[in-house]
Amino acid sequence: MTEQLPDQQHDDPQALCRMLEQRVAFILDEARRQGASACEVAVSQNTGLSVGVRQGEVETVELNRDQGFGITLYLDQRKGSASTSDTSDEAIRSTVEAALAIARNTSPDPCSGLAEAELMAHDLPDLDLYHPWALDAEAAIERALACEAAALAVDPRLSSDSANISSQQGCRVYGNSHGFIGSSLGSRHSASAVLIVNTDEGMQRDYWYTVDRRGDRLMGTEALGRKAAERTLARVGARPVKTARVPVLFAADQAAGLLGHLIGSISGGAVYRQSTFLLDAMGSQVFPEWVHIDERPHLRQALGSAAFDGDGLATREQAFIREGILQSWVLSTYSARRLKLSSTANAGGVHNLHIGSNAGDLSALLQEMGTGLLVTELMGQGVNGVTGDYSRGAGGFWVENGVISHPVREVTIAGNLRDMFRNLRCVGSDIERRGNYLTGSWLVDGMTVGGA
Repeated sequence: MTEQLPDQQHDDPQALCRMLEQRVAFILDEARRQGASACEVAVSQNTGLSVGVRQGEVETVELNRDQGFGITLYLDQRKGSASTSDTSDEAIRSTVEAALAIARNTSPDPCSGLAEAELMAHDLPDLDLYHPWALDAEAAIERALACEAAALAVDPRLSSDSANISSQQGCRVYGNSHGFIGSSLGSRHSASAVLIVNTDEGMQRDYWYTVDRRGDRLMGTEALGRKAAERTLARVGARPVKTARVPVLFAADQAAGLLGHLIGSISGGAVYRQSTFLLDAMGSQVFPEWVHIDERPHLRQALGSAAFDGDGLATREQAFIREGILQSWVLSTYSARRLKLSSTANAGGVHNLHIGSNAGDLSALLQEMGTGLLVTELMGQGVNGVTGDYSRGAGGFWVENGVISHPVREVTIAGNLRDMFRNLRCVGSDIERRGNYLTGSWLVDGMTVGGA
């Protein structure tokens, strides 16, 4: 199994982007020729390798090459969209025709259309997001097996659910009939291990993973395996706790989800639909005064970085929460028009959302909490974005006097996001960087922990 990744070893990535840019320009010309008043195109091409092993056996080896063109056309204020993975002239012409046919049969929307031409991004910064990994299938399998072996060596009670290695890279391009065409090369590499431990008390399962733009910055495969094993073994002896109202400490990777709920509640779509519990919160105190939450889209090599948004507008650093006060909605061109505001260059979402810390690492936060629940896993979808009501199954550890006492199971944590945000006591310095939300652990006061 020594097959090389398609395009990774032999193709020029800059040439790939130029080819896609040329195809986008052709689509824009074709849309104009067929009578569209405006057009925008988003395209990506990605190649990659993924392998998975289980109990010393190779389960999957996948080489992928994915490509797709999303074409959106406007007939004045009527909009139609169609997509294709075929780059041929004939396929593109047919897809443009299909999008136009859809546009002719849609109702006019006065807020639809491209962003204003003068707002298009210029002088795009190089964010250093492309770091292909010279990894063939044989080497990836060797790494996955080593990760699994290191995990299983920790304790004979452990068995492997999976160990996986993935390497992906490619180019994305966005262009529109204002003359803007922007492209970006990017890579994303990851490794993970999932373990199971069987005891007389039953079965427990846990995992760990690592992800980065650069393969050489991933957590070592053997260290990753041991980390996953230790997390799984720590669950042995889990038991329920009595229902109580206590502080809850969300580990950093779980706290990232709370930031996600914030962004969902202040997104333009939720606001103009009046489907958010923060509808009346603009300019008011949402968090304690020490909380500052901002977007940092130009961090070099970061997973969430981007030079332009899905409308072609230049991304920028900006604060959504300053001194605990809500400063801005998260707006695309369309949602901004619906609200009679200006876009915040967030079509497609935020980029590297960061919350400042006011405390030490996880150990320091445990001491700060005293007695309560440390949450390392969340389950279920019990979050109501309209009311803010929050109720989810949780796994983690009961903490007494700043020291972990025992693992817990069959626990529910409940509250309301509005109260949870206001009752945020601390954010730790243990910043989670494996995604788009950059945050340390959150210590939230006054949540209900439901158990026995």
